[in-house]
Amino acid sequence: MSLLVTLAADVLVAILLVASIVSSVRLSRRITKLKADEAALRQTIGDLVMASSTAERAIVGLRATLDECDRTLTERLGTAERYATDLAAHVEAGETVIARIASIVSQAAPGRAPPRPTAPEAVERRDPSEIVVAPLRAAPAPASPNGERLGVAAAAALAMSERALGRLRSKAA
Repeated sequence: MSLLVTLAADVLVAILLVASIVSSVRLSRRITKLKADEAALRQTIGDLVMASSTAERAIVGLRATLDECDRTLTERLGTAERYATDLAAHVEAGETVIARIASIVSQAAPGRAPPRPTAPEAVERRDPSEIVVAPLRAAPAPASPNGERLGVAAAAALAMSERALGRLRSKAA
C-alpha cells in the first residue's frame, strides 16, 4: 500500500506542477500585455501633454491677437468718429457759405427776390445716394464788375458743392 500511496502522491504532485506551469505561462503573457499597454499608455500620455501645451500656446496667441484686434478696432472707430465730426462741421460750414453767397447774389441782383434761408435744423438729412442735383440755369448777364465777380464766386461755390456731392456719392457706394 505504501507504493500506491507514493505513486498517487507523485501523480498528484505532477498534476499540480503542470497546473502551476500553465498558470505561470498565462500570467507571463498577461504581464507582457500589461507592459506593452503601459508603454502605449505612456506614449499616449506624452502625446496628450504635448497637445495640451501646444493648445495653451495657441490660446495665448489667440488672446494676444484678439487684444490687438480690439485695440485696432477701437482706434479705427475713434478715427471714424473724428472724421464724421469733421465732415459734419465741413458740411455745416459749406451750407453757411452757400447761404451767404446766395444772400450776396440776391442783394446784387435788384430784380430778383431774395431766397428764403432755411435753418440748419429744418434741413432734412438724406442718404447721399438719394441726393439729386438740379440742372443749372443760365444766370442773367451781370450789370456791373461786382456782379460779374459774384457770379463767378457763385459758380465756383456750385462747382465745389457738386464735387463734394460726387465724393459723398462715391463714398456711399
